[in-house]
Amino acid sequence: MRAIVIDDERLARKELINLLNQLESVEVVGEAVNVDDAKEKIESLQPDVIFLDIQMPEKTGFDLLEELDAVPHVIFTTAYDEYALKAFQVNALDYLLKPIEPKRLEEAISKLSSKIEGATSNTEPHPYQSKKLTLEDQVFVKDGDRCWFVRLSNVRLFESDGNYIKVYFDNFKPMIHKSLNALDERLDEKSFFRASRKHIINLGWVEGIEPWFNGGLVVTLRGGDRIEVSRRQAARFKEMMSL
Repeated sequence: MRAIVIDDERLARKELINLLNQLESVEVVGEAVNVDDAKEKIESLQPDVIFLDIQMPEKTGFDLLEELDAVPHVIFTTAYDEYALKAFQVNALDYLLKPIEPKRLEEAISKLSSKIEGATSNTEPHPYQSKKLTLEDQVFVKDGDRCWFVRLSNVRLFESDGNYIKVYFDNFKPMIHKSLNALDERLDEKSFFRASRKHIINLGWVEGIEPWFNGGLVVTLRGGDRIEVSRRQAARFKEMMSL
């Protein structure tokens, strides 16, 4: 598996890279000293996993995750155990406390290997090998002090709210600072449909369709959300849903 180590402390980076180089299953393809450096290298090197320090100057590890369109597997590394709870709230693969013990690192890599092997039957392209975000990609959502890694297959609806987007998954509706137009350009049109100026729906969550005023439609999603499809989009929606 391909890994990038992200830490502003040179010694901490080198110590972790030395430990990773002793593991046959890991190839360290890069290292980064801050968020901007990390973002560029993640997008160009396409790692399977990033080892991410949380506390860094100017921008934190959480800031990096917010800036990524698609997020690889994440193992947090930090000297501050107060961040452990938040790390697990975001469903991080694992959390390593500095100084990192070789045994704990091996456990984290083993957990990652099991997760990757469980997804080997997946035929979707790697997140960074496709311009579009597929159902198998995961995104990072942060709303106040709460954070999540969310697989796009679990997101049933995106709703525009001013300069923000409300993300509907499970029983949560957190807000992210993005435009719906920009998101629409990144999502795979085979899985997500722009129902109106305010809504993008996950086609896999469509449960019912009924006629609406002026040639429009109302779509009912699993869970009960009802979304109006504009008249302009109704014909295209019917074609996509083979109505």
